[in-house]
Amino acid sequence: MHLTQGRQRKTTESAGHPAGKRPCKMQAFRIWDTNQKTFYLRNNQLIAGYLQGPNTKLEEKIDMVPIDFRNVFLGIHGGKLCLSCVKSGDDTKLQLEEVNITDLNKNKEEDKRFTFIRSETGPTTSFESLACPGWFLCTTLEADHPVSLTNTPKEPCTVTKFYFQEDQ
Repeated sequence: MHLTQGRQRKTTESAGHPAGKRPCKMQAFRIWDTNQKTFYLRNNQLIAGYLQGPNTKLEEKIDMVPIDFRNVFLGIHGGKLCLSCVKSGDDTKLQLEEVNITDLNKNKEEDKRFTFIRSETGPTTSFESLACPGWFLCTTLEADHPVSLTNTPKEPCTVTKFYFQEDQ
């Protein structure tokens, strides 16, 4: 997942919410996969690995804005970098885009790539791309590899279930 330059946007906030804007606010969460790997940023890529000692400060919190009961926008760095699912030919990949999470609009087709369907199974959560159905946020079994997307969520070498805890 590489950082890409997103489009510039203007926002207008008012006491009422403009058409399509969500009244929900952004919340920060700790996220780690079922193998206890947390997320961190390295060379503009979101990586899943084991952070210990002084490196624990590198952990990235996931910023989430709920759209409705199941759909969410996900980002990092205070919602300034958003996770998106981009399809190019036969290639589907996860990207970080420089877009403010609070500027995204659930009613815009162009923002569909930033939308993930949040599904909870017991204590774990999975995130499926709305723009690319069947593609799930995942990590590999090995540490220090990029967070990515998979369309084979039951594959033993990928992890698609995450623990999600509101950051205090």
